[in-house]
Amino acid sequence: MNLPQRRVCFYEGFTRLRRADGKLIMPSEFLGAAEHANLLGVIDNMLLFRCVQIVRRLSERDRRIGVFCNIAMASLEDDNFFPSFLEFMKENRDLAGSMIFEMGVKTFQRRSDLAMRNMGRLRDLGFRFSLDKGDGLAFDLPELHAAGVRFVKVNGDRLLEELTPGGERPLSSITRDISPEDVPAVFTRYGVDLIAEKVESEKSVIELLEFDIPFGQGHVFGAPRPIKGSLLEETAPPPEFIRRVGAATM
Repeated sequence: MNLPQRRVCFYEGFTRLRRADGKLIMPSEFLGAAEHANLLGVIDNMLLFRCVQIVRRLSERDRRIGVFCNIAMASLEDDNFFPSFLEFMKENRDLAGSMIFEMGVKTFQRRSDLAMRNMGRLRDLGFRFSLDKGDGLAFDLPELHAAGVRFVKVNGDRLLEELTPGGERPLSSITRDISPEDVPAVFTRYGVDLIAEKVESEKSVIELLEFDIPFGQGHVFGAPRPIKGSLLEETAPPPEFIRRVGAATM
């Protein structure tokens, strides 16, 4: 949501698997096994395909809407997976303004040279990146800008803790002390928007508004929900796409 208007600006795609009995399997339960079986690329591709199709449908109603799509670092470092991934994004580069690839802050900080190069290829196509699970404000803003990172998500309560005199400040070209009220503007100066995530109360929303935080995410704005069954069917990857993904990950 953008603040203070609370207009929906972005959606975020989450991967959930479903057992034969209909029970959901959460990422914490399947990601380790998927990585061990070299299936992260398959999962990312399936989520990516759905995100592309959903973005196209959302764009028909409002081209300002964007979708955050999680991508595993293993996928960016996979020589078998990434070429087909990049080719698919080239075919859909008209959606570059609406699709944002997301990864955790710690994952970004540990990225390899290969991942940096492949992120650069996506950035050169016009796609942007988001970092979530931020714990504080100690970001290197010139580094984020150069890598194509345009959004940073920080836990709302943690963000408010640092938006005080003497709190953490990002690395930038500004040498003076940065007041709490100026922190979002410093991020914006480098083309990066702050998003307060895991916002759970109206009290937190009011406090965040005092610092002009541009976006908020959390249950106070609405709980996550699955996409409608009809849309699930409409956005299912076609057989030829599944064969292509399977061939690329073998």
